[in-house]
Amino acid sequence: MSKTREQKTQEIERLTQAFKQGKSAVFTDYQGVTVAQVAGLRKQLRTAQVDYVVAKKTLLALAAKQAGYDINFKLFPGMMGVAFGLDDEMAPAKFVGDASKTTPIKLVGGIFEGKPVDQAYVITLSKLPSKSQLLGQLLNVMNGPMSAFARFLSAYKDTKIEAPAA
Repeated sequence: MSKTREQKTQEIERLTQAFKQGKSAVFTDYQGVTVAQVAGLRKQLRTAQVDYVVAKKTLLALAAKQAGYDINFKLFPGMMGVAFGLDDEMAPAKFVGDASKTTPIKLVGGIFEGKPVDQAYVITLSKLPSKSQLLGQLLNVMNGPMSAFARFLSAYKDTKIEAPAA
């Protein structure tokens, strides 16, 4: 059953707000993905404050244009879905990239830092560590020298205690 003009207008308004409010957007081709797989992906994405929307290419193009982006969605292959990152701009690419390893969903493009980007850029972003992983790595790098110095002082103290006083 096709949507009425009013439903399409509401969908365009919702998508326009998502384009404006989202820190990033990742465009996907979800052709061949089952409904259960999309539901599982949406559940995963919700935990990371990412909104996944499936819409017709014409509605996406109108919403993107109203949000200030000139994107021709008809150039993208397959059926379109868009993951909007509300908190973390890397989360949509990371989660959809991880999902593409087990499902037929494909990354086809996106918007980062207010600019449209191509498929290769989004795929590269999806392979980077997440924000929390990067913060953990930074903490390890910063904590490493301090813990090594503490071990050195402890070992030095032990050698002084063991040595007999002359």
